[in-house]
Amino acid sequence: MKNLSSERLNELFVSARNENAWFIEDNIKLAIEGICLFLKKSEIEQWLSAYDLEKTVPKRVGLITAGNIPLVGFHDLLCVLLSGHQLMLKLSTKDQTLMRFILDELIDINPDFTSHITVVERLNDADAFIGTGSDNTSRYFEYYFKSKPHVIRKNRTSVAVLTGEEARQDFENLGQDIFQYYGLGCRNVSKVFVPKGYNFNALLDGLKPFDSIADHHKYRNNYDYNKSIYLVNGEPHLDTEFLLVRESEEMVSPISVLYYQEYTSETELESWLQSQETKIQCIVGSSDGQIPFGQAQKPRLSDYADGVDTMRFLCELN
Repeated sequence: MKNLSSERLNELFVSARNENAWFIEDNIKLAIEGICLFLKKSEIEQWLSAYDLEKTVPKRVGLITAGNIPLVGFHDLLCVLLSGHQLMLKLSTKDQTLMRFILDELIDINPDFTSHITVVERLNDADAFIGTGSDNTSRYFEYYFKSKPHVIRKNRTSVAVLTGEEARQDFENLGQDIFQYYGLGCRNVSKVFVPKGYNFNALLDGLKPFDSIADHHKYRNNYDYNKSIYLVNGEPHLDTEFLLVRESEEMVSPISVLYYQEYTSETELESWLQSQETKIQCIVGSSDGQIPFGQAQKPRLSDYADGVDTMRFLCELN
């Protein structure tokens, strides 16, 4: 993947963007770079050392992939294949080109995988299921797959905690957590927690390098729509001409909007975060246990979505 020709890459970029207008070249490159980090031999060996793969009883595992960001289903695909199961893959209509490219490359390297992978439209014959969707679709998945082992993921988002002690570089790094993939991923920061009376000037100045995000027509349409709603309704907000910042206790902000919520003490903040833990994918910040600014979209192999150990689930199927 690191050595793909520029011609092959351009073909992928064009085809993927025709399929999904959010999949611009930079974001596809970012996703591929992330997968290349996954595929380091040392990283895989260290990750798999925690599991007893030899006891796996091969099953047919149905995988329903999402299409919000490029190749978002790769980690699940990797887990199923490395655990020794048969993969029954239902691709998102918004991310077929890139996922099929991955499968083709894998089979080209090792043709034996042909018998382990099937791309399907229906998953009736699967013995277990892994699915990712919205809160609405997840309820359907839960009902439809209730009689078989399953991992069903729901809507989640990520948040950042600011203390008022951040440097400009912290804000620029935070901008990556907010704007990469246009904010469409569950690891994107859609809300920041700030001390009461927080001055937003430094944060907004630090985010200015990302103003070109508004050049994308779909992002711009979302920005214009949300801005008009706030203006018509007289809702207080800050406006950078490419990002709207608004106070809200809600977790998931619309595209082009960053929510904020004030806190008066660390104890209050910790209590609130714990009450919302089923809705939070990542907490970004400078404190121990938080993901450093700029690293939200750089998960390791052991950073499982929704905190559910997918590999352990697969290893324990019987």
